Amino acid sequence: MGTRTEDETEAGTGADTERDATAVEAAGQDGTEAGEQAGKQGPSGVGQGAAAVVSAALGLVSLTGGWPGTVAAARETLLGQLETAADAGVATQVKEVYGDAWSTTALWGGLFALTALIVGVVVLARPAFGTPGRTVRAPWIMSVAWAGVSLGVIGLLLAVLTYTGVLLGLPATG
Repeated sequence: MGTRTEDETEAGTGADTERDATAVEAAGQDGTEAGEQAGKQGPSGVGQGAAAVVSAALGLVSLTGGWPGTVAAARETLLGQLETAADAGVATQVKEVYGDAWSTTALWGGLFALTALIVGVVVLARPAFGTPGRTVRAPWIMSVAWAGVSLGVIGLLLAVLTYTGVLLGLPATG
């Protein structure tokens, strides 16, 4: 049970300092390795998930109508009213005032549907062009992308049928 001398205390402190420096260095290496391993895990799939949701949303907009289509249709209606003479026949008035607006609405719906279809197909095809074995995809991403593709196909079909007058054509004016 002796007391430590000043030399022994300094020597002990020196050994502790070396031990601490070695521990800090090892911790630094472990932290670096963990950071490298996190970087090697690859993409998280957030972009694919976001694109799938965008595809489904655009498909839904193509079916329900969107702001650009509504504004464009209102503009066409106004232009039809301005360009149609007051003494024009009923068939001419219907075509100029309502027909162009009808077609414009179908055109915008078709554009939204086509965009939804393209984005959904890109999300579904993306793993084929990625690094083999490193594809990270949550299970819901494919389901939402398929929903976007399906809504896009339905919206595109309805837009084409409406634009051509097969579905919901202008009424006959006699």
